[in-house]
Amino acid sequence: MPAPIGVSADILMAQAQTPTASTADLARKQRVAEAAQKFEASFLSAMLQPMFAGLSTEAPFGGGDAEAMFKSFMTDAIAKQTAKHGGLGVGDVVQREMLKLQGLS
Repeated sequence: MPAPIGVSADILMAQAQTPTASTADLARKQRVAEAAQKFEASFLSAMLQPMFAGLSTEAPFGGGDAEAMFKSFMTDAIAKQTAKHGGLGVGDVVQREMLKLQGLS
């Protein structure tokens, strides 16, 4: 019977702690996807601002000064939710180009 091959515990620990190239690529792809989604949300927010600019905030159905003050938060929330649930495709194009520039597919 052959003798068992001894493997140093340090080597095994080093291999376990070192991320593989595919793990690093997946992490980079995830960060790119998040950045593209945030970009699309910012873009959508900028496009929605003028849509709500002309709306009256007077009584009886408006919220007055408080509504005017929080209108930008509402457009940001609408934009983030839209981007999170597929958006308009701007984020997909941005993500594809960012991945291409970084040499990832």
